Amino acid sequence: MFPFFKNKKNADQTNKKQSYENVKKEAEKSADYKQSFYQNPLTGVKFSLHMITTLIDGKILQEYFLPYLLSEEFQSFEDLKKVAPILDIQVSTDESLIEQKLYNGYTMLTMEGSNRKFAFIATKNEMGRKVSQPEVEFSVVGPKEAFVESLTDNLNLIRKRLPIKELVVEEFNVGKLTHTRVAMLYLDNLVDESNVNTFRQRLNAVDFDQVMDSSFIEQMIADNSLSPFPQLLDSERPDRVASVLVEGKVAVMVDGSPHALIGPTTLVEFFNAYEDYFLNFFIASFLRLVRLFAVAFSILITPIYVAALTYHYELIPKDLMATLVTSRQEIPLPPILEALFLELTIELLREAGARLPTKVGQTIGIVGGIVIGTASVEAGLTSNVLLILVALAALASFTTPVYRMGNTIRIMRFPFLLFAQLWGLVGIVFCFCLLMAHLLQLTSLGRPFLEPIYPPRMKDLKDALIRFPFNKQAGRPLFLRTQKPFRFRPSEAKKKLDIDE
Repeated sequence: MFPFFKNKKNADQTNKKQSYENVKKEAEKSADYKQSFYQNPLTGVKFSLHMITTLIDGKILQEYFLPYLLSEEFQSFEDLKKVAPILDIQVSTDESLIEQKLYNGYTMLTMEGSNRKFAFIATKNEMGRKVSQPEVEFSVVGPKEAFVESLTDNLNLIRKRLPIKELVVEEFNVGKLTHTRVAMLYLDNLVDESNVNTFRQRLNAVDFDQVMDSSFIEQMIADNSLSPFPQLLDSERPDRVASVLVEGKVAVMVDGSPHALIGPTTLVEFFNAYEDYFLNFFIASFLRLVRLFAVAFSILITPIYVAALTYHYELIPKDLMATLVTSRQEIPLPPILEALFLELTIELLREAGARLPTKVGQTIGIVGGIVIGTASVEAGLTSNVLLILVALAALASFTTPVYRMGNTIRIMRFPFLLFAQLWGLVGIVFCFCLLMAHLLQLTSLGRPFLEPIYPPRMKDLKDALIRFPFNKQAGRPLFLRTQKPFRFRPSEAKKKLDIDE
């Protein structure tokens, strides 16, 4: 099931323990490797510093470390932590750590006479993007902070929202060449241990040379890597990640990625925006139903058009039939080719707008759509009715809050179009049955992907297709099997604390 996995024991046997001389010899091939030799004028101690200059902050070395090494208090490795005002100083005799530490921004210190003993000083130059507003999951109401590429900063954003000892952060090192830091977060004494163990086992089993983003992890540890549906929810909002941790889920964050992975998840969560919790439950429920209608409309409207004009003329009302006949009387193409032409044109405009610079991309999307649509109708290649339907379908697909699910919906229209051309409405129903069969067997970390629709969980429906008010949501989701199934006592929610006059 997991093509990127292999036995860790075999992997460890193939890793050769590199000596200090071998690492130094390889590092000297690079121009940014530097070693400096010093002698303490007061104690006579000779020592050397080894570093990758493009990874370290020279100011830390010159102002907060080197002056203390040249003082009379420094005589041995044991004095380092006493004299140097740096928190992360590690003394070790393990030569296998040298490569890992050097290429992660540490400076290595060796001393004359101390054979095979090394000190690693944290001098990493932390460069990265500052915390900014969410771009993919933007909301008008609520916090305006989004994750950045630094794992340390991202963990800070989560810790700030959950300042409790139960928040556990487990770190992994993934990628044989990139050695990417991966953090798994969960609330101890709340989360189901089986979910944590599943995540832990799959992260430990990843055997790949590079992990550049959380998307790599999502594809490697998914239950079904061949499915077009994402089985882990990704989010760039720290408030959303903190919220799902309190629900009893597990989150995974990757150094270098501004998106966190959340699991286990369900299909309905991909159509729920986190902004729904900041709005009145009536408004939030209405918006969720609008999104679900938009998804169904986006997938089915073009196949229904093709099926109706190819096989089912009798289903079209007489008044509408006159409009369709007028719009199609000079079109030389059959409905399926007409629909494919417009659908592919929309996809081309989307890709062109996404790959070009922002201002140019917006212009291409708007002007290109108007010009190409108008020209195709006037040239007699497409009907104006289908042009309107395709434009509305494209607009409806943008209502999906999660980008990955939006891509899936874009692809799903084409199989429905094919079956509509083959067998009409029967083909659409058959394709829908295939889709449901796939979703029914799909799982997220072993949990059913269609829950709470199937298997039916009435309590979980309170925060699925619609959202109940908070005082009606005393229980956490049943499919998570949390150790604490209730957020609060339902009886307490009914009490009114108003002053009686």
